[in-house]
Amino acid sequence: MRAKGSDLWASALRDAVPTPYWTDRPDRPVAREPLSGVETTDLVIIGGGYSGLWTALLAKERDPHRDVVLVEAGLCGGAASGRNGGFCAASLTHGLANGAERFGAEVARLERLGRRNLDEIEQTIRRHGIECDWERTGELSVAVEPYQVDELRSAAEDALDYGQDAVFLDRSAVQAEVHSPTYLAGLWDRDRVAMVDPAKLAWGLRAAALSAGVRIYEDSPAVKLSRDGSGVAVYTPEGVVRAQHAALATNAFPLLRRLRRYLVPVYDYALMTEPLSEDQRASIGWRNRQGLGDLANQFHYYRITPDGRILFGGYDAIYHFGSRISVSLERRNATFETLARHFFETFPQLADSVRFSHAWGGVIDTCTRFCPFFGTAMSGRVAYAAGYTGLGVGATRFGAQVMLDLLSGVPTERTRLRFVRTRPLPFPPEPLRSVGIGLTRWSLARADARQGRRNLWLRTLDRAGLGFDS
Repeated sequence: MRAKGSDLWASALRDAVPTPYWTDRPDRPVAREPLSGVETTDLVIIGGGYSGLWTALLAKERDPHRDVVLVEAGLCGGAASGRNGGFCAASLTHGLANGAERFGAEVARLERLGRRNLDEIEQTIRRHGIECDWERTGELSVAVEPYQVDELRSAAEDALDYGQDAVFLDRSAVQAEVHSPTYLAGLWDRDRVAMVDPAKLAWGLRAAALSAGVRIYEDSPAVKLSRDGSGVAVYTPEGVVRAQHAALATNAFPLLRRLRRYLVPVYDYALMTEPLSEDQRASIGWRNRQGLGDLANQFHYYRITPDGRILFGGYDAIYHFGSRISVSLERRNATFETLARHFFETFPQLADSVRFSHAWGGVIDTCTRFCPFFGTAMSGRVAYAAGYTGLGVGATRFGAQVMLDLLSGVPTERTRLRFVRTRPLPFPPEPLRSVGIGLTRWSLARADARQGRRNLWLRTLDRAGLGFDS
């Protein structure tokens, strides 16, 4: 007898392990020894996710004699960098539309720099022999409501104007790519997004940095950053690093007080299925293995893994009062059940036959412009990059280059960009912060239910330069 409704979702989730699929592996690296005592170095990097690892590796590539120390609170790649969907995009601005809206005539240059950045990531992976299941399959954006079809047509024209290899797919064409009754049209960006195993990429960058001579201390959370003579000092529970310069790569955990106005932590969630059988794979098509995402405000992202699993995430982005961060918030059964329901609505041919092996969540940082921002502190001794809003797999390498440029004090093409020189608008303090975020989230859900029509609150945010519809 066919399971119905909540029984189906509960059954599919029953054996799901509450940990990220990517890091739940026997070949997970063992953490290196924590920092103990005093270290002196040229550059200290705080944070061992993509941003910090790219900064460490690029610093050594620029100057092999530069002494570099990296401190990480847990295991490198153990937080957002190791649990995301594995979409490595060329865009630096969270999409062409967001970039054009906020940075105007500069967006063509940003698109060029982003494409070069993606190419250089691929070259680095090959040069260092990083085995991370890199697949340059592109991304397929799908319309699931009639009003979104025209949006895709317009986006296809804009993409062609910027020389992108993008093609609009009508209903029959998109169904030929991936079989879902919910798809009305698609836009396939064919070479500006790669699929990657996010944890293997982080661990590969860690190995490359160690091979280059970077000293990495794990299980060493930075608890304080301060001036120290002509340099800076980073304090951990058992040690201190004194350095001429510091790069702050801490995502949703800012050490600098000034950054707390610009960042909020939000929780993102995902499911991973068990491997599909050959018949199940045939029922959905997906031979070209693109990353997938729909056009709703509360959107889903999903992709297929080399062993035939489907990752399905997104929709809910949960903020907790006071910017609360806790391990206890990484599991949210209501969201997992919602994602399971949406998964089977997208692929009803898999209902009653597919189960989820993993269900997890975690915190990412976001800012009011929905793409990264950059800056310096302590008279140029410290550089930071933050606010990636879930698009950090590729953009963090560009952010690492920016931080190193800023610390050098020598202007570059990157540091001359308005994208780099400007900051997002700050979030208000509590309780206005929670009220505003909650009202925005409710309004976006309402717009999704009303054929994209934006209410007065969303239109006000649009006029203030705070609107976002991705």
